[in-house]
Amino acid sequence: MAATALRDAVLGAGLLAASANVIMQLSRAPVGHGVVESKVDSGNLFRHPVKRTRTTLTYIAVATMGTDAERAAYRRGVDQAHAQVHSDPDSPVAYNAFDTDLQLWVAACLYKGFEDVHLAFLGGAPERFYREAAALGTTLQVRPGMWPEDRDAFEEYWTRGLAEVAIDDTVRRYLTDLVDLRFLHPVAAAPGRRFHRFVTTGFLPPRFRAEMRLNWTPADQRRFDALLRRVGVLVRLSPGPLRRFPYNLCLWDLRRRLRTGRPPV
Repeated sequence: MAATALRDAVLGAGLLAASANVIMQLSRAPVGHGVVESKVDSGNLFRHPVKRTRTTLTYIAVATMGTDAERAAYRRGVDQAHAQVHSDPDSPVAYNAFDTDLQLWVAACLYKGFEDVHLAFLGGAPERFYREAAALGTTLQVRPGMWPEDRDAFEEYWTRGLAEVAIDDTVRRYLTDLVDLRFLHPVAAAPGRRFHRFVTTGFLPPRFRAEMRLNWTPADQRRFDALLRRVGVLVRLSPGPLRRFPYNLCLWDLRRRLRTGRPPV
């Protein structure tokens, strides 16, 4: 069973940072092109936004709050999809969804997002759940020994990883469409597009913001900090189950699927 510290670090309010985290993950060229070129139609955000979102949220839920058996079942389902994700002779970069180094980068981005959101809304020391966060990668193929030993080692890994961040025009167009909510119907996207661009840009570290060519001013930062303070008050006043929504709902749905023999992914 996932440990309590990691489970309690899962905040539904972190969805505000979700698109920023996707940008961070896809900023490594093999990951970015693996997603943009993926032939797995059911996992295409722009064709199946609800299913793609549910799959991602369920992965985080089972990695942080699920049992070992549930993580194994979800791994098998994800592996079936990942088996189709690999570069071909026409791909500009080589990639394979089973590459453990790339999976470690994705897991590190997920952890960095957890940490940033937790510090912004709850404060405290992330060290209490850092080691448990290895489950964000080991739920797939990342070996436990690959996860940086402690928070200082993670910082060294993260700094080295930033040197490999490079978003080309192809991946940038895909991610800009994500920022502008173009996976939604225009009528549904229009009211939230400006806010989504604002919070996504705010949650991005400067290196990623620059790669995406997103403008950010000191006035924007002040507005963003004020927003985080207001949301933080609401998060701290919320009971645990509400804090963890919708991840707890996704885990309930996964357990229902497993009981009824339906595909987990």
